[in-house]
Amino acid sequence: MKLSRLKWIALGGVATYVVALDTIRGRLLPHFDSPETRLLMNAVAALGGVFLLALAFHFVELLHRRVEARNAELLALHHAALEISGELDLETILQKVVDRARELVSTRYGALAVYDTEGRILAFLTSGLDTEARARIGAPPVGRGLLGVEMPAGTALRVDEIARDPRSVGFPAHHPAMTSLLAVPITCRAPFRGNLYLSDKLDGSPFGDEDERTLDRFATQTALAVEAAHLHHQMRDFAVAEERLRLAHEMHDGQAQVLASVNATAQAVREFLRTGRIAEASAQLDRLAAASRELYAEVREGILALRAAGGAGESGRELHEILSEYVAQWQDQANIDARVDLRSRFRLSAGNELQVLRIAQEALANVRKHSGARSVRVELTTEEGEHRLVIADDGHGFDPASPKRTETPRFGLATMRERAEAVGGRLEVESSAGAGTRVMLRLPVRRTDMLTSEEVGFDETGDR
Repeated sequence: MKLSRLKWIALGGVATYVVALDTIRGRLLPHFDSPETRLLMNAVAALGGVFLLALAFHFVELLHRRVEARNAELLALHHAALEISGELDLETILQKVVDRARELVSTRYGALAVYDTEGRILAFLTSGLDTEARARIGAPPVGRGLLGVEMPAGTALRVDEIARDPRSVGFPAHHPAMTSLLAVPITCRAPFRGNLYLSDKLDGSPFGDEDERTLDRFATQTALAVEAAHLHHQMRDFAVAEERLRLAHEMHDGQAQVLASVNATAQAVREFLRTGRIAEASAQLDRLAAASRELYAEVREGILALRAAGGAGESGRELHEILSEYVAQWQDQANIDARVDLRSRFRLSAGNELQVLRIAQEALANVRKHSGARSVRVELTTEEGEHRLVIADDGHGFDPASPKRTETPRFGLATMRERAEAVGGRLEVESSAGAGTRVMLRLPVRRTDMLTSEEVGFDETGDR
């Protein structure tokens, strides 16, 4: 009952009571005008007033209980939606969805079915059944019986007694007994078709309209999370594919130059040997060996970069994890001591994360090829409203304003600056002869950055 309706009922009830009381007094008092009669009439009037007040408070209490129950439901729905919206791995999202849905409506069992375009079940996740129970049941369902009922958007399936429903085909051996069923579709724009199923309320009551509305609201939140996960994976796959193609072209071009140099050197060695110029041939062989080592190092570095690019934007992995793993492997290959201080923990969009990683890779490639450094420091911090990536070496340094051509790496400073600008940041390079080089990427913190609890100081206590 709405509060406005209760207000008018209360006012009407009081007015009716007063009019009725006055009418009764007017008719009875001339006939029974004794003190005892008046006392009795007053007692009846008082009892009537108490009854009206009790009735009004009863309705207010009922309304209050409904509001409290609705607030509790909305709060639980909010927490459940927050939990699934923070995930990007689809399988993890779907398992959390069926778990949280079962808790929201207080049911014994829950399931989520993902269907193909022909209505066959591709994946079937359950809640309320342990691993042993699932194993005893056997193969997952294929979409027969009540699980094969199509539910267009905005509809629901509610069955009070599964065994009596003509669409039911029964349960397999070792399947737990289930009586009631409530199901809603998960409707989204992504290439995803799924239904959310709940069975048997814990208190034994049948599913009601409120249960259906709660589950439908949660299915809407689920659809948003599924769409976000699909979009994230599409962006990640596109960014990784684009980066791999670009990096493959760069590796091809660089290796082609080295191989051309190897070919020219080999021809020179052959000519020197033919004419007996052993010293010159030996010098060219040394150059050939150096070029081969450089080519080998570049190939290994390129493979390492490709592997790291594949991890960028991957669900559950933050930038500091990918960067730490890359630096450790780079250190072994480059034989340069690398000290890592990755205090900032956050995730960016797949494309931005990949660009930041590539800036770090290019800066480290410069250190290996051109700095002559014995050690390098890699830092990732967040302070003063910006993320900062610093790569500093103790090499011989150079003049950033006018680097010589031989000092300009293939992964040059111009490319690094372009990458920084592409993600809305800026690149700063500090270097001087004999003082090493310090490269800093400054990237503004955005609301879309997914900071972890450590970074923001949040304590997480939060049919077949």
